Amino acid sequence: MKPIVITAALTGPIATKADHPGLPTTPEEIAAAATAAYKAGAAVAHVHLRDERGLPTANLDIAKRVLDLIQEQSPILVQLSTGVGLDVPYGEREKLVELRPRMATLNPCTMSFGVGEFRNPPKDVRRLAARMRELGVKAELEVYDSGHLDMCLTLLKEGLLVEPLQFSIVMGVKGGMSASAENLLYNVGRLPSTAIWQGIAVGRSNLELTTVSIAIGGNARTGLEDTLLMRKGELADNGRLVARLAEVCKTLGRPIATVDETKKLLGLEN
Repeated sequence: MKPIVITAALTGPIATKADHPGLPTTPEEIAAAATAAYKAGAAVAHVHLRDERGLPTANLDIAKRVLDLIQEQSPILVQLSTGVGLDVPYGEREKLVELRPRMATLNPCTMSFGVGEFRNPPKDVRRLAARMRELGVKAELEVYDSGHLDMCLTLLKEGLLVEPLQFSIVMGVKGGMSASAENLLYNVGRLPSTAIWQGIAVGRSNLELTTVSIAIGGNARTGLEDTLLMRKGELADNGRLVARLAEVCKTLGRPIATVDETKKLLGLEN
């Protein structure tokens, strides 16, 4: 079976240290979490940034500090989130790609997100997609509902995306699709034949649906952005979550992709 790419989503935009004292928020903590995830089997670190108060930020100095620290400690590939946080203006978020990370997220649609609104206006999304293509930053397309996939395919037709497309099917966010195997299978069935994809389930369904994703041939993601718990009543950390997912991969006969293999699988060799 083909190797599986494990991504570690280290922090996310929502949880705080009040929710989990071990949540990495400083550049040093985020880099250490990326290193732990790499040692446990992750080839990609999905990175959200926090300021000195622990709030989501698109500050370029903080971003550069985080990227430099991660790269000093391990060869893990960085996927920088341009989602950042619900209250960060789009104009600030899109500037992160000017640092030329290997990958960055591209969120195709505005949506309700929990009790907030995640704004991704069509003209801004197109501008960011064009800039990412110009800079050679691989887009990770985050699909929170079936209409988001339609928009991604429209962007491809408009020449704003480069194949093979890389998708994350995100389930369990209030305002998006619910966390179910049916939703995962439906959206995977609509992907282009050359697409690369991973299933992401937020909260209690994280392990269950990530396992389904692995079993049907997708890549997989875990980390404190997706779940704060190993099991009920037991706080997690990024390294242990990745190690647990790596064991699932081995049990299902999926070899874990190295960083070099991941570059080939995700089209990052150039």
